[in-house]
Amino acid sequence: MPTRKITRALLSVSDKTGLVPFAQELAKHDITLVSTDGTAKALREAGLTVVDVAEITGSPEMMDGRVKTLHPKIHGGLLAMRDNAEHVAAMDSHGIPPIDLLVVNLYPFEARVAGGADFETAVENIDIGGPAMIRAAAKNHSGVAVVVDPEDYEQVLEQIATHEGCTTGGTRRHLAAKAFAHTAAYDGAIATWFAEELDVTAPHKRVIGGTRAAKLRYGENPHQWAAFYKTAERRAGVATATQVQGKELSYNNLNDTDAAFELVAEFDPDSSAAVAIIKHANPCGVAVAATLSEAYTKAVACDGVSAFGGIVALNATLDAAAAENIVKIFTEVIIAPNATDAAKEIIASKKNLRLLLTGALPDPRAEGLTYRALAGGFLIQSRDNHLVDHDALKVVTKRKPSEQELADMIFAFTVAKHVKSNTIVYAKNCATIGIGAGQMSRVDSARIAARKAQDAAEALGLSQPLTIGSVAASDAYFPFADGLQAVAEAGATAVIQPGGSMRDDEVIAAADEAGLAMIFTGMRHFRH
Repeated sequence: MPTRKITRALLSVSDKTGLVPFAQELAKHDITLVSTDGTAKALREAGLTVVDVAEITGSPEMMDGRVKTLHPKIHGGLLAMRDNAEHVAAMDSHGIPPIDLLVVNLYPFEARVAGGADFETAVENIDIGGPAMIRAAAKNHSGVAVVVDPEDYEQVLEQIATHEGCTTGGTRRHLAAKAFAHTAAYDGAIATWFAEELDVTAPHKRVIGGTRAAKLRYGENPHQWAAFYKTAERRAGVATATQVQGKELSYNNLNDTDAAFELVAEFDPDSSAAVAIIKHANPCGVAVAATLSEAYTKAVACDGVSAFGGIVALNATLDAAAAENIVKIFTEVIIAPNATDAAKEIIASKKNLRLLLTGALPDPRAEGLTYRALAGGFLIQSRDNHLVDHDALKVVTKRKPSEQELADMIFAFTVAKHVKSNTIVYAKNCATIGIGAGQMSRVDSARIAARKAQDAAEALGLSQPLTIGSVAASDAYFPFADGLQAVAEAGATAVIQPGGSMRDDEVIAAADEAGLAMIFTGMRHFRH
């Protein structure tokens, strides 16, 4: 495609970041500025000469601004192919001026919805003229440059300065691609909002839109490319966090940090301090205690080997004592709602250690969606936002659990929700002491978790593993009694599991024979 000279630019933006200096530079190149309402006002206040859209169309804005750019003299100026004689003749015949540069961004629909707008307000913030113009200009990118992002102002100005007031075909093509993605994401957000308003959980068409937050060094492996996109969801976590210090986050860092923060958010900071240490999206140590420092000590004791190079998530403000404790071993990321100045100074001694502060915890009960790509499509499901329902707990064995066992069982089951299935979690005094994750057999998970506990005991110089007298949690039911027997052999005295197996009676009988207390939750937490 050839270069195209810009003689006329139409500017109509909601986000006015950088607008005035950009327009001032356009004016220096004798480019006629055309605009609407608020944008025109901002430009005139800056001393620029602006042609109102109404002067071109011969029609005033009407219907509360709903109709202003929807006119043949605007869309003809955007859609006319400059190399098509019939198109040029039509422009001449109907007095349609060419528009060579379109600068438009859209009504802030997502921001209004996120701010709690009612239905009518949200609908009024659905832009019509803007997307129509953007699509017209993007389709006709052989002759028109379209800008939807203030970040691209500099690129356009460089083009004009370098190419004697023109834009190149390659640049216009890239801008057009970005424009179509912009309107697609915008329409996707509207469609998603409508589905939520109508309580349609699985609409016929589903669009996932996001804005790139970062290009990542690579994906899970160096031969894979990766990027991080933010959606309109305002959920506290990696997308809302401020990185206080440390090197660039990787794909795996972001994935693991998200997993860690979602886990630790299960524990109310008003009740206790909680710490979760994550490695490869699985917890290798979780604990609650009176202080974060104490909780971290208990968490890292579960599996100090795996904690090396892990992700640490906290449910409360990071203080100096906890910071001093955490930096004793190599850690990739710390994520917390906040941090004291003293803690920040301590973390600063480890220049590569990333510190992320979110300002809040995510609500573990909030609704949301999760996605997974498949060949030729994707799966979508609601977020697992159910927690242990104390009223639904059912003791199914002859022996009832003690108060401490019950507290440990609820804690262990909460952790198990965030461990890849099949999983077995051993816990004592509201701290994990052995975690078996992601095995094909629940028996193997029980044995691995017990082995982890034995290794931890040896590292701590204990005479016996902490599984002796512990509780065990399973994310799903025991299909056979062998899994339950493996847990009993490890020394557990109480078990919490969903129940629901055809062989529940056999499992209950095995628990009674071993003298265990067992609770059914009636809810499983598969995490594949």
